[in-house]
Amino acid sequence: MSDSFREVTSVSWFGRIKRAVGGVIFGLLLIVLMVIGLFWNEGRAVQTARSLAEGAGTVVSINADSVDAGNDGKLVHVSGPVTADSGLSDPDFGIAAQGLRLSRSVEMYQWKEESKSETTKKLGGGEETETTYSYSKVWDDSQIDSSDFKKPDGHQNPPMAIHSRAFQIPEGKLVAFDLDTPVLDRIDGDKNYSLSANQSAAIKATYAGTKPLSIVDGKIYLGNDNTTPALGDYRIGYELAPLGVVSIVARQAGSRFEPYQTQAGDALLMVDTGNVPADKMFAEAVSANTLITWLLRAAGLLLLTIGFALFLSPIGVILDVIPFLGSMARMGTGIIAFFLAILVGATTIAIAWFWYRPVLAMAILAAGVIAAAAVYYLGRSRKAAAPMATPSTVA
Repeated sequence: MSDSFREVTSVSWFGRIKRAVGGVIFGLLLIVLMVIGLFWNEGRAVQTARSLAEGAGTVVSINADSVDAGNDGKLVHVSGPVTADSGLSDPDFGIAAQGLRLSRSVEMYQWKEESKSETTKKLGGGEETETTYSYSKVWDDSQIDSSDFKKPDGHQNPPMAIHSRAFQIPEGKLVAFDLDTPVLDRIDGDKNYSLSANQSAAIKATYAGTKPLSIVDGKIYLGNDNTTPALGDYRIGYELAPLGVVSIVARQAGSRFEPYQTQAGDALLMVDTGNVPADKMFAEAVSANTLITWLLRAAGLLLLTIGFALFLSPIGVILDVIPFLGSMARMGTGIIAFFLAILVGATTIAIAWFWYRPVLAMAILAAGVIAAAAVYYLGRSRKAAAPMATPSTVA
């Protein structure tokens, strides 16, 4: 079931110029923030790389069968099976399980608004925007506030009374060691936990609500008919992180683990599922640091491009008196914005390298200069060695 309506709005040429001036201010702010962000990212990457290198050089692999007081304060690596003294349960539905963490995911059937706009430039610089708002009922895991809809009448959503929630053991054991929340939170491996029909009676006995309850495809369904959902119906599914073998790199503090503060600046606390050697855990952390660095660089360059585009946007708006000229100008300013972003971004990263990694930066610069000089002199020597061309004579 869905419906829609259209709305047409207009903005004058002067109104668009005023809006573009506001965009210039926001664009300048965005450029400044991205320059700072790119510079910070290089420092973060260097600090994390140094911390990981420091940790990889000092980590000590220990046995989980006993706690050695001589390792207190050291960065240790340990692997072993996780056990728990208590089980897991969802008190709202009486579901019990054995594991590390039981996660409840809740979806409610509700109205959702979507909009699609088409903008047309008018002769004289004005702009007309036609926006189509469409409404449909969807399953969503968070409350959609229907009061913010453009057309809330007839699309009111009921309040979401049941929410997603995680139930985790407060403490666990790794053979002789104790595991608390900071470590347990980092253990992944959640898998789908399907409910069976024979659990239906116990779930109904615990459920305090008024909606009809049934088990459908391993999930709880609250509503009259799962094939024809009604507004306010719920789908509730579960995931379970089972108990199993984990590997930890952290500072030993008695029988517990806590973050290890490196001299480089980072606090190391790494947890992985399975029996993973220390060198592999550090290698994976190095790869993750590299990936994050490049993703943040790409995001920074993209936002720099947007910032420069906003800064140059008044040019296109002014020339929109004749829409064709405005479109051509925006194409040109878009290209300029892209190259300015590359120039400013690359310069910022280069300066950050000299700031955070001066020795490496100078070595790379020196290597580049030497390579360029070698190519230049090689080219000159080949030119000098080439045989002189002699003019041909005709008998």
